[in-house]
Amino acid sequence: MCYDFLTKDQVKAVLDRVLTWQPQRQEDVAEFLMSIEAQDNSDYRLSEQLAELRRRRAETNPKTFTLAEFDERSRRFGL
Repeated sequence: MCYDFLTKDQVKAVLDRVLTWQPQRQEDVAEFLMSIEAQDNSDYRLSEQLAELRRRRAETNPKTFTLAEFDERSRRFGL
């Protein structure tokens, strides 16, 4: 199921259903939502990394490495 946009009423309906779940599952949801809040309140942003990721994904002919090339390059950096 994929939602493009949920109305406030739809969000409230989902949260009401969550209250009928087992306590452990409710705890899981609460932890997940609190982690989202913490991310929103964080000073850290991944905007530059996200822009780079989008740029690379948009490349029509991205450079790829064989596993051997990757291993060789990794060793140069001590990985």
